[in-house]
Amino acid sequence: MAEKTHLLTVITPEQTLTLEVAEGANLRRVLLEAGISPHGKLSRRANCGGRGLCATCGVWIESDQPAPQHWHDKIGAAFGYPRLACQISVRAPLSVRLVPNKIMWGKPERARRYRAKPAE
Repeated sequence: MAEKTHLLTVITPEQTLTLEVAEGANLRRVLLEAGISPHGKLSRRANCGGRGLCATCGVWIESDQPAPQHWHDKIGAAFGYPRLACQISVRAPLSVRLVPNKIMWGKPERARRYRAKPAE
């Protein structure tokens, strides 16, 4: 029996990629394995390794937003911050947008200001 997979669309400032990922795959790991870093320039080396502690792997969920499970992700969803890629399991088709010029968590206005606008 074939393993169930889902399409993951990743929107970066440079391009849009579509990946086929296994059911339940961790979004952060999938991105890193594909050579796409969900981290900002500084946090590529200094991050918590996917434990949901540093908030440096935030991505915008563009479609079919999964319900937040982790406390940090619940706060982010409630206040308009990017969601933590390390705390998302891909269980359905998903579209995410990387955060360009990433900053650490701060005021919601700052997080929203850095949200990339869709290409027209």
